[in-house]
Amino acid sequence: MHNAGAGESLSSTANVGSRRQQETRALAILLSHQAQTISTIRERLSLGTGETFMSARSSNVRGELTHHDGHRAADEGNGVRSIQGEWRSINQSQTHRIAVLVPCYNEAKAIANVVAEFAAVLPQAEIYVYDNNSTDGTAEVAKAAGALVRREGRQGKGNVVRRMFTDVDADIYVMVDGDGTYDAASAPKMIRYLEEQKLDMVVGCRVDTVQEAYRPGHRFGNSLLTGCVARLFGRQFHDILSGYRVFSRRFVRSFPALSAGFETETEITVHALELRMPIGEMETPYGARAAGTASKLNTYRDGFRILRMIMALYRREYPARFFGLIGACFALVSVALAVPIVFEYLNTGLVTRLPTAVLCVGLMLCAGGAWSCGLVLDTVTHGRRELKRLMYLAGNHMGLERYVADPAVDLLSIDTRKPS
Repeated sequence: MHNAGAGESLSSTANVGSRRQQETRALAILLSHQAQTISTIRERLSLGTGETFMSARSSNVRGELTHHDGHRAADEGNGVRSIQGEWRSINQSQTHRIAVLVPCYNEAKAIANVVAEFAAVLPQAEIYVYDNNSTDGTAEVAKAAGALVRREGRQGKGNVVRRMFTDVDADIYVMVDGDGTYDAASAPKMIRYLEEQKLDMVVGCRVDTVQEAYRPGHRFGNSLLTGCVARLFGRQFHDILSGYRVFSRRFVRSFPALSAGFETETEITVHALELRMPIGEMETPYGARAAGTASKLNTYRDGFRILRMIMALYRREYPARFFGLIGACFALVSVALAVPIVFEYLNTGLVTRLPTAVLCVGLMLCAGGAWSCGLVLDTVTHGRRELKRLMYLAGNHMGLERYVADPAVDLLSIDTRKPS
């Protein structure tokens, strides 16, 4: 009796282990043939008659599997169904989840209208208002208007953007300032443009409808900084400082958000350019702020901070060019100072300006050091860019798993055992 019970226990354990191995094997087969699976299904859907064809094909394949592999095929099918069920629980909806993100600081007079307007044009979206230490009751007004209100204690728009991108999970993100200057009616158009063109970011280029929309100096500063980014990073943007943008999920999940203040828009733009993401622009009306409110952007202080961010990003993304330029400057000064010394030595055989000669040698050594730093950092940047690209690709959760999670698809109708 004891031996029989032990035998049954060992047999049960072996069956459980075998079942797990079969499920693991089924998952490995499915993932290793993703591309072939998708093309096979598309061909069958185009040649067949929808669900009838898939059902018939499913029956045929089940028969073949039973004929060739017997119980092993049935167990493998159960493993695939188990995996499909897990994916269905994760992906309950096939529709895109939209989140409207509104960073706010003392916008009590405008935030209620912003929430109401976006709720009207995007009724399926969730509207998040992130309060950044407001003292005028912005959070209470936003909550009363129906928004989901959260708080970020570290001051600065960049800190708020980092927190928003970390907390909120969606498929499409709409980011807009809470000052009421942006046109909510443009949001559906921007989202449609993002989806139809398969883009990762759409920038709402501001077209002022009233003279008071821009403060003195802001228009010139925006043009200057936009031109700097276009010259240094190689793409012509028309409005890099726009606070009205639509993002894909993979953009948000790959964006590090390192800046703290208004320079975050510049960081977002450069991130898209460096990863060569598909991006677009769309003109949107830009109006004046609500009466009694003032812009939080300081023309000179924040302008210099944005310019400093542009240079820091250029150094970070193109170290070989940045340090190569510094090394070239050192080398030119060294050569300019050394030319008279060389001519004097050729004519007289003497070096009378020994301190200048030593300075020339030091400057040339600095040039060599700068070039060496640029080459080393360029290698590091290349590896970091590869990692960012992989993170960007890993952030796309609207691919095969959404298709597999569709209850109308029977995975047993897919012959994944064909060699790729």
